[in-house]
Amino acid sequence: MKQFLKFTLATIVGIIITTLLGILILFGIVGAVAGSKESVTELKPNSVYEIKLEGNLIDRSEDDPFSAALAEAMGTTSEKTMGLDDLLSNIEKAKNDANIVGIYLNGGSLSGGFASFKEIRNALLDFKKAGKFIVAYADNYSQKDYYLVSVANKILINPQGMLELKGLSAQTMFFKNTLDKLGIEMQIVKVGTYKSAVEPLITTKMSDANREQVTVYMGSIWKTFLTEVSAARKISVEKLNAYADEMLMFQPTEKAKQYGLVDGLAYTNEADSILKTFVKGLEKDKDVTFVKHSAMTKLPDTSKYDKNKVAVIYAVGEITDADGEGIVARDLVKTINEVAKDSAVKAVVLRVSSPGGSAYASEQIWHALNILKAKKTLIVSMGDYAASGGYYISCMADNIVAQPNTITGSIGIFGVIPNISGLNEKLGLTYDGVKTNKMSDAITVNRKFTPEEHDLMQNYVNRGYELFVKRCADGRKMKTEQIKAIAEGRVWTGEDAIKNGLVDKIGGLNDAIALAVAKAKLKTYNVSEYPKKETFESKFMKSFGDDVEARFLKAQLGEQYKLFKQVRNLDKINGIQARLPYDLNIQ
Repeated sequence: MKQFLKFTLATIVGIIITTLLGILILFGIVGAVAGSKESVTELKPNSVYEIKLEGNLIDRSEDDPFSAALAEAMGTTSEKTMGLDDLLSNIEKAKNDANIVGIYLNGGSLSGGFASFKEIRNALLDFKKAGKFIVAYADNYSQKDYYLVSVANKILINPQGMLELKGLSAQTMFFKNTLDKLGIEMQIVKVGTYKSAVEPLITTKMSDANREQVTVYMGSIWKTFLTEVSAARKISVEKLNAYADEMLMFQPTEKAKQYGLVDGLAYTNEADSILKTFVKGLEKDKDVTFVKHSAMTKLPDTSKYDKNKVAVIYAVGEITDADGEGIVARDLVKTINEVAKDSAVKAVVLRVSSPGGSAYASEQIWHALNILKAKKTLIVSMGDYAASGGYYISCMADNIVAQPNTITGSIGIFGVIPNISGLNEKLGLTYDGVKTNKMSDAITVNRKFTPEEHDLMQNYVNRGYELFVKRCADGRKMKTEQIKAIAEGRVWTGEDAIKNGLVDKIGGLNDAIALAVAKAKLKTYNVSEYPKKETFESKFMKSFGDDVEARFLKAQLGEQYKLFKQVRNLDKINGIQARLPYDLNIQ
């Protein structure tokens, strides 16, 4: 009895301590969130908008104070993100506000896709048209960030810093040898000579067709990089290529200035002094007034209410049937239907940044968009990726707008069924059973396909491919033969997609909105974004649900979380797939 009372008391004490700790952490989180709240920004004359180029660039900003607050309460650092939507909006605000005289690009380690960087770069060029300046400074510039800051009036770098200029490379991880060791054979059925998403599962290197397409689209992206940096810095393309071949980041920093890639070598305090020379009328003993990105975002909205709305619907991430991150078909279809029924919405821009995913889910979204298109103007704006399933949900639009370095196309599908009989043998597992019909045990993971089963699967995938091609042909007003000539799973850049008819116009989100306004013949309008961003309260409550694990894993795994997520999501793949390779990483 004494032991029982002892353990009972210990349990009660443990519960009390755990509860108190939980309350303390909760108060810490709430306090951190409350402390992070900023009042509405009031700009002072001669202010400079400071953009810190760090963290990860995402298509749409997330109001997620919980993650930062949780990290602060736990004594760790959270993953920093910056929304492309907020960044473009803030640059436009800075351009039009007389109190903002320039932009300071601070740092050079922002991660993101080339198409998104081009969109920011174009916005910065537009900002300069207002007669305002841009100054950039960093200890180190990544290659993409250098592409971005090359528009600056003055580029400065730490005298001991690094400027990355080396050309592009893309690598894919191959799993076949690992699967062989485990005794797992991935049985593939696909349509498309260039459909390379399955290659990591069945081979140890790139196929000739895949190498061909990657070489072409990498060359296109690099050409855009070189052409635009050449124009901005007045350095020939030939010289830029020669500098890249020197692996400039490991050369003395003085070479970057000698080659004209930067304008000066400076430490932080020296960079501040140089920046002050651009602010006219600033007294010598006064410091520059910087406006942070978060403060710029909180500038009051000065646009007037208008009964006409242009809806921007965001479709970002992998396309799935089930709940999770990315584009969940059920949720996106619900949003599309709501927008279609809203009489105030006169035109719609679908912002697609997706490598594809479930063919079933893509068809559901396509169907909902077709219904919407019958009522309203529909324009697609492509982000970094709008390929495979991402192109499937884009093809019916009235017009498609993409950046020259957007990755698109990849019209093809595949199915994957593992055969784990080898693994079973290694583990000593055997199976036996009964069946009522000839095909009752068909398409099982415990044995290899029979020829009949393989033919059934191949015909199934073929029908899916023919439907995909028809959707594209109907949407683009082309013949199926024309689509098939550029399909076969081949990936294209926006620059090449203009030439083959898959895209209509080069441009960014604002260009797509302008096109939608023109087609709908609107004189005045407001832009509304969908789905509506969740409130802090809603996100806070959700944070105690299923995604708590994901938050902790992100904090622990960092950049490796993406690879972990890919492996974990394999069990969510349902039916045939229309997607890019699992990990297309261009550096």
